[in-house]
Amino acid sequence: MVEHLTENQGVAGSSPALPTTAPPIPVASTTPRVITKSDPTRVVIEWDDGHRTTFSASQLRKLCPCARCVDEITGRAILDPTSVPQAMTHTDVRLVGNYAISLRFADGHDTGIFPFVMLRERDPGPPRV
Repeated sequence: MVEHLTENQGVAGSSPALPTTAPPIPVASTTPRVITKSDPTRVVIEWDDGHRTTFSASQLRKLCPCARCVDEITGRAILDPTSVPQAMTHTDVRLVGNYAISLRFADGHDTGIFPFVMLRERDPGPPRV
């Protein structure tokens, strides 16, 4: 669990936050509360802000950010998304530190690290209002 500093706590020379008339901008949580991997066809993430994201294993395989799937220089996708079957499954899901998960897919691919920030940004569900 990551602890956050409160205003001015232990920070020399900082000044208190200035009052503003603008309403706070809602920020989506990128900290998962629960990650459910019991169904090999999907991964469900419940975020600290109460939002729930569901990815199919196929969607995650197509999103893989590893160097075998995305060109490291150009950022262009190397993986042909049409080569990933809709019925793709995962055989393992593991935490990577406090910032990501890694998956082993049924096709043997297991080199991708999926940061929580990326997973929240690419939530396939309807946008939150």
